[in-house]
Amino acid sequence: MTLHTLGVAEIASGAFCPDGDIQIAGATDGPLARLRLGVKDLFDVAGHPTGAGNPDWLATHAIPTQHATAVKLLLDAGADIIGKTLTDELAYSLNGENHHYGTPVNPVSPQRIPGGSSCGSAVAVASGFCDIGLGSDTAGSIRLPASFCGAWGFRPTHGAISSEGVVSLAPSYDAVGWITPNADLLARVGAVLLPATNSAALPTRLLLAQDAWALANADVRGVLDAKLPQVMGYFGSVTHEVLAADGLLQWQQIFRTIQGHEVWQTHGAWITACAPNFGPGIRERFQWASTIGAEAAAEAAIERVRITALLDEILEGAVLCMPTVSFIAPLKGAPSVEQDRTNALCLLAIASLAGLPQMTLPLAQVNGCAVGLSLIAGRGMDRELLACGVALAGCE
Repeated sequence: MTLHTLGVAEIASGAFCPDGDIQIAGATDGPLARLRLGVKDLFDVAGHPTGAGNPDWLATHAIPTQHATAVKLLLDAGADIIGKTLTDELAYSLNGENHHYGTPVNPVSPQRIPGGSSCGSAVAVASGFCDIGLGSDTAGSIRLPASFCGAWGFRPTHGAISSEGVVSLAPSYDAVGWITPNADLLARVGAVLLPATNSAALPTRLLLAQDAWALANADVRGVLDAKLPQVMGYFGSVTHEVLAADGLLQWQQIFRTIQGHEVWQTHGAWITACAPNFGPGIRERFQWASTIGAEAAAEAAIERVRITALLDEILEGAVLCMPTVSFIAPLKGAPSVEQDRTNALCLLAIASLAGLPQMTLPLAQVNGCAVGLSLIAGRGMDRELLACGVALAGCE
């Protein structure tokens, strides 16, 4: 069997790690046979280093001897690994700009960032170099780069897929996710990775989150508004909801407090012992995480339980619709407007807080930039949400 090796275009895209040109054949037969798989450099691939986007992490961690669970499942289904894809350092950024290894080229708008932290996987898929981009999502690291790069992205119900063999960031938020060029393949990957369930009825109600839509920039909101009739027509009824009586900004702050505390619990000892060299932004983020005390995290966790229960109730038999990200991809090297970043995190924190499945659909472009629309379903309704995506893609 001849395996795919990275060519000049793949290497020039910056989507793959400098030492990430690896080829591992999957099973001879299977539902994903001979599809090209790019693996985010947080996932262990036996016999190859896991660098987590940082040279000091690479130098201080042993080469794994086993595949991460998700990697093994995809190989067993016939997918062929063609390379390790770039990540932001330890996945602690949404930009996709790695200080040490560069910025993958957004194929939709090359002058703009691809988004992160699953930047390499998103770029590899959107550029046609991979069929499947395996990644992780803590605060939007699948959903945001898929949106910026014009691809389909899926974050499953928290815990639905094992994170064994994946470098963690904030364990109660971390989820294995994936990016594909179309809805059909997104669902086929889900059939391999997601646990088998008794088939449930597809959601029949669409909820439009008014407070989420209000956070989107006018150009993003306008272009997605034009796509809503297509989505609304698929569902039996459409209602409007205000999700957060206390404001989505409050939800985002609860999310960040818990995330920061978990980040330092996960990586603080290594950072203290090894004093790694982090790029701008990453260094300050870890420093901030070190200041989050257990009491503040515990208070936020109480609110998280309340928010989760609220969303579980709202999403009974329903799907929530909103913009994936509130703004278009910023220019490379230009700092994001703080309000834009805050608004985006307010949107992305919803599914992360409650551990819910979310799918981003690449339905629109504005000013030459890709814009994604998101659907969030109830807990454990992953396969049903993917089926909605396939149906909606067929309506285009």
